[in-house]
Amino acid sequence: MRLTRNITMILGFLSAPALLHAADSTNTPASLQSLVVKGTTPETLAKLLSAGGLVMIPLAILSIITLALVLVYLFTLRRSAVAGTRFMNTAETLLGKGDLMGLLAISNRHRGIVAVILTRTLEFLARHPEATNEQLREIAETEGSREAAVLNQRVAWLADIATIAPMLGLLGTVFGMIRSFSVMANDVAASRPMLLAEGVAEALVATAAGLVIGIPAMAAYAWFRSRVQEMISEMEGTTALLLVKLVLARGKESSR
Repeated sequence: MRLTRNITMILGFLSAPALLHAADSTNTPASLQSLVVKGTTPETLAKLLSAGGLVMIPLAILSIITLALVLVYLFTLRRSAVAGTRFMNTAETLLGKGDLMGLLAISNRHRGIVAVILTRTLEFLARHPEATNEQLREIAETEGSREAAVLNQRVAWLADIATIAPMLGLLGTVFGMIRSFSVMANDVAASRPMLLAEGVAEALVATAAGLVIGIPAMAAYAWFRSRVQEMISEMEGTTALLLVKLVLARGKESSR
């Protein structure tokens, strides 16, 4: 009897596609009817996404976070965020005059990365006037490394989403397959192949949703990572230029 029952279950699983076409709409569950309209075309996107199960909720949240991060990075990760032209002109003018305290006041009013590095360096110099040029360079390099790490960490959120989203999709796939095999473990009835197809649909929709979110997130991460590297290179070059002029300004001030 057990062998006969297992054979019946296997035959029922193999004949599921045929039953999907042959089944009358009155025997089709309502949740499956919402997915099958004119063959395999979903009636609406909302109904298709609802077929993915509970895993679609965190995936939807991740999609919103991804879109928000991309929009924020588009407006914030720019070369002007490193050092504005106006700030650079003012800084070079003040350094040429040897007005370090005036430069510190100007740097405090700007939020650019180079302005932050220069502020930390000048504050150290104000507290320790006896500091050597090598010590000033070390302070500037340390602050630059910290700012570079902050930039890299910001775009790393997209890489994390690109990793988590497909894993959530895989989790939804597991849930869908568990649901399908749970149907196979019970008695085979006329509606069981339809319920089996619902579990398979849940697995496939969850997998597709995870990939749809993960792939663009990874592509966005790669693009913003290259932009961050350009910003870091700009930061290093600009900071080195201002630091050399700062050393020259100290030399002029000490020679007076």
